[in-house]
Amino acid sequence: MNTKETIRVHAEIHAPVDEVWRFYTKPEHIVQWNNASDDWHTPRAENDLRIGGTFVSRMEAKDGSAGFDFTGTYIDVKPNALIVYAIADGRKVTVTFTENLTETNVSVVFEAEDTHPVKMQRGGWQAILDNFKSYVEEKTG
Repeated sequence: MNTKETIRVHAEIHAPVDEVWRFYTKPEHIVQWNNASDDWHTPRAENDLRIGGTFVSRMEAKDGSAGFDFTGTYIDVKPNALIVYAIADGRKVTVTFTENLTETNVSVVFEAEDTHPVKMQRGGWQAILDNFKSYVEEKTG
């Protein structure tokens, strides 16, 4: 059986869901928060947010020693609520946005890849989501 292990990361962001959605999906914001550590950055992002649309985020080490395009195709999009996409390698990612009274919960569930340990994958994706939370709260606070 070829079932992929899934990993979940999440953040509680003190901002309304429409603002959280905008910061998560607009390229001019993605380039500001999409990195797992301070020595990496995303110099370019494109996003065609619709079913069948694609995205690309160019992720690079700031010293130029490494870089890759993080790409995928959207499977489902429900504004302010849900994004489902397949990464270029076929793995599926589901992002849910749930608004409560004073915050928006963002949950990302993704299929693990076979190259890196699960703990490392979870840590990297959580670090990116934590950067996103800090960016949104700084901009909306």
